[in-house]
Amino acid sequence: MSTTKSLKKVYLYLENGTYLEASSFGAETTLVGEIVFNTSMSGYQEIMSDPSYAGQFVTFTMPEIGNVGVNAQDMESASAHAKGMIVRKYQARYSNFRAEGSLADFLKKYNVMGICDIDTRFLTKMIRSEGAMMMVASTEISDKVELQKILLDAPRIEDINYIEQVSTKKAYKHTSSTYNEKTAFEYEEAPKEEAKIAVIDFGVKRNILNEIVSAGIAVEVIPNDFHAETLIADYADKKIDGVFLSNGPGDPLVLKKEQEQIKKLISAKIPMFGICLGHQLLSISHGYDTYKLKFGHHGGNHPVKNEKTGLVEITAQNHNYNVPDNITEIATVTHSNLFDDTIEGLQYNDAPIFSVQHHPESSPGPKESRYIFKEFLSLIKR
Repeated sequence: MSTTKSLKKVYLYLENGTYLEASSFGAETTLVGEIVFNTSMSGYQEIMSDPSYAGQFVTFTMPEIGNVGVNAQDMESASAHAKGMIVRKYQARYSNFRAEGSLADFLKKYNVMGICDIDTRFLTKMIRSEGAMMMVASTEISDKVELQKILLDAPRIEDINYIEQVSTKKAYKHTSSTYNEKTAFEYEEAPKEEAKIAVIDFGVKRNILNEIVSAGIAVEVIPNDFHAETLIADYADKKIDGVFLSNGPGDPLVLKKEQEQIKKLISAKIPMFGICLGHQLLSISHGYDTYKLKFGHHGGNHPVKNEKTGLVEITAQNHNYNVPDNITEIATVTHSNLFDDTIEGLQYNDAPIFSVQHHPESSPGPKESRYIFKEFLSLIKR
């Protein structure tokens, strides 16, 4: 059992006026962010280290969290990026042969708040009814009026460019894949390089890079402040065969510089593939602005229909924004969300470009969408 009796108190104030008291098992501080909920049954470390969660407090619908500890192998980036995690019950005593430490120590290391002993069902139902909203959490301040002032004075998540914080500062080559001796049962042989691409890092997950390499594509990751002219020249000189636009946090509409550069890549007819934020930026760069969903899609159990095959894939999702329905004027819908009929995948009609909103790298989550990385290789080779 968790030892919550000895934990410090933490106080939450949400922008709808809700004021709550809970226990703290992470960093002891005061932070402001957007509260969302995630329905995944496992993978809490991958979620907290996913750069796409920068600026957010993640409410887990899974009631027991912490029981498998943490380890270096399950990191999706070099750090933890969420503002905090909110759970019903934190399990301080972890038990797993892969564990290298506790979740509490992990959160404290990266200044992420851990909030427990709170009714997560109440929070989830409230977010579902009223939508994702801003909140403040503090182990230092308990006064409701003071917390309200902090929240009102803080910038909203849609006003912050988190890409500048999570993108790499220097280009680097990524060579790891999902193939190794321990997981060789998933792949009959190690991947053979058949193409090479530039990955534009808006907050890319390591397992996305691993899957790209596993598909037979060599990867160089470059910062978000890239220059399209350089990539166009590299493509002409056959130094690269395509471009991948990664996932990432925040509102894609604020990324004006990135949009201008992507427009140039579109005009140059370079083969491109985008996931999540990359999917949204391709839409905006084609002239179709994204919109914000009420509470977003966050979880590892979302059904998506493949419109080409008619099959249903269970997918991992993490996004608050979506592409508009009228983008079908220039693109064909390849995947649809069966929860709310929103667009999950696009193939652009007059360009070698496609994208998906869900996460086919399955970390955490199911694996039936991994074929999409091979489709990128096929697009490049065509």
